[in-house]
Amino acid sequence: MRAVAVLLLGVCLGWTSDLSGRRAPGFALPDPEYKHFYDPQDYRGKVLVIDFMSTGCPHCMLLTSTLEGIKQKFGDRVAILSIVLPPDNQATVAKYIEKNRVTVPIVCDQGQVAISYFNARPGQEHIDVPHLFLVDKNGMIRADFGYEESNRAVFEGPGLEREIEKLLR
Repeated sequence: MRAVAVLLLGVCLGWTSDLSGRRAPGFALPDPEYKHFYDPQDYRGKVLVIDFMSTGCPHCMLLTSTLEGIKQKFGDRVAILSIVLPPDNQATVAKYIEKNRVTVPIVCDQGQVAISYFNARPGQEHIDVPHLFLVDKNGMIRADFGYEESNRAVFEGPGLEREIEKLLR
C-alpha cells in the first residue's frame, strides 16, 4: 500500500513521465528574426518553463495567457521560453505575438530540440502540443505536462503556479 501511495503522489505531481528526471537537453535557438539566440544554460539559477506550442493551437493560446501571468507573478525568478516547430515560421510567429500581446520569447526549432526533449524515436513524427517542461535551477527536468483534461489547471489555471512554487522552494 505504501508503494501505491508513493506512486499516486508521483502521478499527481507529474513525476511519472519518462521525459522528466533528467538533465534538460541543451540548445541554442533563434528568435524568428534571428536577432537573439536562447540557451537553457543562460537560465541556470532560475526555474525555466519550456513550452512546445503551435500558433494555430487553441490550447496553446490559452497557455500563452497563463505564461504571461506567470511572468508577471514570478518576475526574474522564472524564465519562460516557447518553442515552435514547422510549419510555424517568422510570419506566423509575428502574427501570434501581435495578436496575443506576447512578451515571452518564442524561438524556432527545426525539430532537433523537440527530438531531444521528447526522446523521439524513428517513426515518431507527431508531437502533441502544448507540452510543458519544468526545469529546476540546476538544469534538471523536474516535471513535464502534455495537455489533457486531467491536468487542464496546469495550462489554464493555478496549477502551473503551484508547480513553479514547489521548484522555487
